[in-house]
Amino acid sequence: MTAVIADVLPTVYELFTGGGIQTGLNADKPYFTLNNKNISIYSGALHYFRVPKAYWRDRLRKLRAAGFNTVETYVPWNLHEYQSGQYDFGDGGSDMQEFLNVTEFLKMAQDEDLLAIVRPGPYICTEWEFGGFPSWLLRERNITFRTSDPTYMKYVTRYFNILLPILALLQFTKGGPIIAFQVENEYGSTERIGKFKPDKIYLRELRNLFLKNNIVELLVTADGTSSHADRGTIPEYFLQTSNFGGNPIYEFNKLKELQPNRPVMSMEFWVGWFDHWSELHHKTSEESFRNITEEILKYPASVNLYMFHGGTNFGFMNGANLANSFTDNSGYQPDTTSYDYDATLTESGDYTVKYVIVKELLKKYNTILTRIPETPHELPKIAYNTTPVQAQLFLSEILDKQQGFQFHDVIPMEYLPINNNSGQSYGYIVYRKMLLDIPANSTLRIGGRVCDTVVVLLNGNLISKPLNKDIDLNGFGFWRQKNSNLTLGPNHYQNAVLDLVVENWGRVNFGSIEQFKQYKGLWQDSVYLNNIKLTNWKVFPLEFKRAWNRNLTGWHKPSKLWSVGPALYKSSFHVNSTSDTYLDMSKWCKGIVIINDFVLGRFSRVGPQQTLYLPGPFLKKGLNEVIIFEHYNPGENIEFSSVPIFKTRTNSK
Repeated sequence: MTAVIADVLPTVYELFTGGGIQTGLNADKPYFTLNNKNISIYSGALHYFRVPKAYWRDRLRKLRAAGFNTVETYVPWNLHEYQSGQYDFGDGGSDMQEFLNVTEFLKMAQDEDLLAIVRPGPYICTEWEFGGFPSWLLRERNITFRTSDPTYMKYVTRYFNILLPILALLQFTKGGPIIAFQVENEYGSTERIGKFKPDKIYLRELRNLFLKNNIVELLVTADGTSSHADRGTIPEYFLQTSNFGGNPIYEFNKLKELQPNRPVMSMEFWVGWFDHWSELHHKTSEESFRNITEEILKYPASVNLYMFHGGTNFGFMNGANLANSFTDNSGYQPDTTSYDYDATLTESGDYTVKYVIVKELLKKYNTILTRIPETPHELPKIAYNTTPVQAQLFLSEILDKQQGFQFHDVIPMEYLPINNNSGQSYGYIVYRKMLLDIPANSTLRIGGRVCDTVVVLLNGNLISKPLNKDIDLNGFGFWRQKNSNLTLGPNHYQNAVLDLVVENWGRVNFGSIEQFKQYKGLWQDSVYLNNIKLTNWKVFPLEFKRAWNRNLTGWHKPSKLWSVGPALYKSSFHVNSTSDTYLDMSKWCKGIVIINDFVLGRFSRVGPQQTLYLPGPFLKKGLNEVIIFEHYNPGENIEFSSVPIFKTRTNSK
């Protein structure tokens, strides 16, 4: 009998578009209406660029099956305009091409009976590399991010004039899924007393860009309301929404004070939290999650769960936080590759207790009944057979074959003349000084701070200390030390080759305006040997792009496998079925993993993440190739796990 009743219920689209579409989402009353019908927005955050395309439908269907009626996603500028003036929306040829067909994702959401909220930025935060900004913007030395600065707005305008027409075709009133757009993100947080006040001219210019590109749906902003009030919005232009991890009644009451007689909504209710390297994995209380969610629904308010499904910062796409000013970046905290977020779905899309809780609460409080699909099955996970390392290639062997670029002084990677003059965005940059005479017990000094880690080689041999423990981050080779010194040992070297291998471990994604003026590599000062400045460097970009990875040559048997220092290690493994798995990197030290030429992500012994999620769609039946770039000490084997492994802690919030 229950099944029969469920079958006769309307879908979301049948309910809200029946009789034709006259109008979109309206926020001029104390409650939302969509097409002149009352609606509470029950949304979940799910980012298409953090999920393999083959799994989009699975994750969207799980969202709808929990009782949600809306999906929310950001749009990452740095992926879609991967080089200045070069765009990829699923067919642009970048390494992330398979993740980027936002039109297909949103149409798929509509197929799965979900409405959509889109947050196109231009700044998105989301623990994503540089908050979604493309690093080539940094080549404009006087640019001021997130303001009405004409240089910055020139590029925002060019990008939005490409992006927004694509999204305009997908608006609800045009027959698509998008019911609202968020303008900028947490803009009130840019305020610093005596330093900066949010630029309302900038917000007006962004609004005008939306309007000029035929965006007609509701425009909203989002901030921590109790912390920033309405400093990051313009009340007559935008509906303000609130971001928080708890105390929803207080936050919603503040919203009502700021905009009486309008709907209240949380654009981000943080259901969990993200991880930085060297921390323990965050786990939040399920009881607390139940209580806060129920308070939100009972208020009553609309809500977007952040995250419903976190996914993965594949490649080099993790962001970072910063506890102080950028040039004094001792407080730098890079995020992990996993964006599990302790969410309602795990990183690999499995159900958690929070999923069961929210499904139960939505059924209890949602008074507008629609047809809900059956809950999909979880996808299988397999621990494939262990395989030994089969080949090796030392970094020095790679560099000896590269031409490199000649510079008088060390420079940041963003200034390299590559990628159609867009510079280097991700990966590593190597500074090589040749024909050095190095007396015994010499001291190498790197002026300023390293951005973000450096490995020192002399004649191809590792001189600096490996990262084995959290406390090692306080020593030479990492960002926490300023003007750091390294003793080069008791030997006297003649005609030596000095290599400084510097890693971009993720650009800061959140902070004050000046914190967005950040570069990677060595740039804050010079490099000195016994207090004498070194000049005339050969500089090599190591971007680990697919085509470069595919064409690596010179592999040899790992006869010196257990020697320390940067090297590539390769192995092949055979699979009969392409199921999800995890790579267990706990016996390796620090580096990146490449699967079938694609950079899967980063690993580090300091954790908390000890495994890398390897989705089945990244594999192929038959032989698959894995390459590991290890900075220090390699493991002997490629090992797999059927479950993720974290160093874990539990938060009470």
